[in-house]
Amino acid sequence: MAANNKLILVLLFLLPHIISSSATATSAKEYDTKAYVDSWCRTTLYPNLCVRSLSRYVRSRAIQNPLDLARFALKASLYRAKYTKAFLLKEVTKLETLKPHYYVLVNECLTQIRDSVNQLSLAIAELGRVNRRGGKSQEDLHWHINNLQTWTSTALTDAETCVSQFPGRRMSKLKATIKGKVKNVEETTSNALAFIEHYAAARYRARRP
Repeated sequence: MAANNKLILVLLFLLPHIISSSATATSAKEYDTKAYVDSWCRTTLYPNLCVRSLSRYVRSRAIQNPLDLARFALKASLYRAKYTKAFLLKEVTKLETLKPHYYVLVNECLTQIRDSVNQLSLAIAELGRVNRRGGKSQEDLHWHINNLQTWTSTALTDAETCVSQFPGRRMSKLKATIKGKVKNVEETTSNALAFIEHYAAARYRARRP
């Protein structure tokens, strides 16, 4: 009994140190992930947005390599595109009767953002395929990578086209809101495309003899 009591006392004494060591290790891993993401975000056109859009994945330490960067950047872009599509769908329904002169403009933008959603969904699925079974040959890898780049570039072009329909700074509140949301899709997609290029370069390097 006395031996057991001593063992309990020893464990109670060590427990805070064990917890502290575990917390320190977790914090170090999170810091490493954050540093990794920050360093690559600085290579994009919109580094601050890049860091913000990937912050949830940094906290979960889900980003460890170029594949993770590309995957989660695409997911962040798709999330923004879906959110913007839902907003435009709601607005275009109201505008059809209330402001017909805005309706055509917003409906065209909605069509483009719908296509962005489709293209980004295709890109995410293709990234999963190339990671699972792609790259058995140089030609096979190139085909998958080309699909990734094409679909993401098309999504970016769709968003850019919509933004270009709202030139200048002086505009109604609704137009400014739409432009801001679509601009966000454009910028997150641009960042995702940068990380796809980074992933592609890493895959091609890995195949070199």
